[in-house]
Amino acid sequence: MAAPRVFTFRKEERICSKKQIDQLFGGSSSHSVVVFPIRAVFMETPREEGEPPVKMMVSVSKRHFKRAVKRNRIKRQLREAFRRNKTILMEKMNPRPDKGLVVAFLWIGNKLLESAQVERKMCDVLNRIKERI
Repeated sequence: MAAPRVFTFRKEERICSKKQIDQLFGGSSSHSVVVFPIRAVFMETPREEGEPPVKMMVSVSKRHFKRAVKRNRIKRQLREAFRRNKTILMEKMNPRPDKGLVVAFLWIGNKLLESAQVERKMCDVLNRIKERI
């Protein structure tokens, strides 16, 4: 059996369900971590057979960035930073086949950053989430 590709970001790893998004933001079981300019809201969920251990979504406020070009750039940077560093959470979640993790990354700053800075911040956020679960 071939080893799973670690540094990919497949469609199955995205949160698409409105029900799951409402649960994440409205539920009392969700937690939050902030490393400026990234805020992460996360929640443990039951995981079914064949589902990835970690699912994520990205959101950038239209209030701070009026132009879609800038919002899309930040979303692309966040997804790429997560893709390259998601093993931090995978190590914690893989031994637990019955539990999954759902994470939403929200950009709360009002300035654009370089990709290297975004990646450092993402590593900090993922390490804090790892400590809390």
